[in-house]
Amino acid sequence: MNSEQKSASNVGLARLRRHLHFLYHSRSRPARIFQGCVVIIDLLVIAFFIATPMIRDVSGFLWFDYAIAIILATDLICRGLAETKLRPWLRQPTVIVDIFILITLLFPTYLANLGFLRILRLWSLSRSGFLWRPLTPRQVARWQQPLQAIVNLVTFLFVATGFIYTFFFRFSPGFEGYIDALYFTVTTVTTTGFGDITLPGPWGKLTSIVTMICGISLFVRLAQSIVRPNKVFHPCPRCALQRHDPDAVHCKACGEVLAIPDDGE
Repeated sequence: MNSEQKSASNVGLARLRRHLHFLYHSRSRPARIFQGCVVIIDLLVIAFFIATPMIRDVSGFLWFDYAIAIILATDLICRGLAETKLRPWLRQPTVIVDIFILITLLFPTYLANLGFLRILRLWSLSRSGFLWRPLTPRQVARWQQPLQAIVNLVTFLFVATGFIYTFFFRFSPGFEGYIDALYFTVTTVTTTGFGDITLPGPWGKLTSIVTMICGISLFVRLAQSIVRPNKVFHPCPRCALQRHDPDAVHCKACGEVLAIPDDGE
């Protein structure tokens, strides 16, 4: 490849990266349409992950598994090209989670027992910012934390259900076994404890203890996010404090004069 071809290739790659950065990070209408399509595809993929324990033994499952792997790999590559600094992006927890999910999809036979962790894609999606792009800054300040707490709780419920199904109900009939695992998880998280379904042995008791502790913590977090006073996301130009009261005139940390825009309702 001569210098002219290399130069043309570099120009084409730079143009592609600018276009991807526009699609993934811009707030313009075309970019929001693209981001909305990404969210819809992600939700369909997450639905597949939730159903995976029940359909894993169905013929043709591997074809769907590898198709999802291609979709996630394409998304990861495009998101990486859209970033201006690749190394810091690769160190982000959401990216590490997505890479792990991709590995479980590429090697479903060897990592079948870790498939329940794919539900973490829901947490990764909520942290990507795509879910909050349609909201105004005032709406983000009001709804993001409660919705984020709900997403965390739902993610935990399905991760715990997948774990319990994989290691305790795996040999029960597909749908019935998964429903039993979900039923046990919900009754344990809510500390209802009917006792009609229990996990056998010491490992079952330890699993129940961890599920109760994590579930209660997430419920408390959800309650706090609902009753906590609303804050507006507006970084202070001096000290960078990001959340302030909607009618704040001065930053409560450094006293800097603020100019918080009124987005209306």
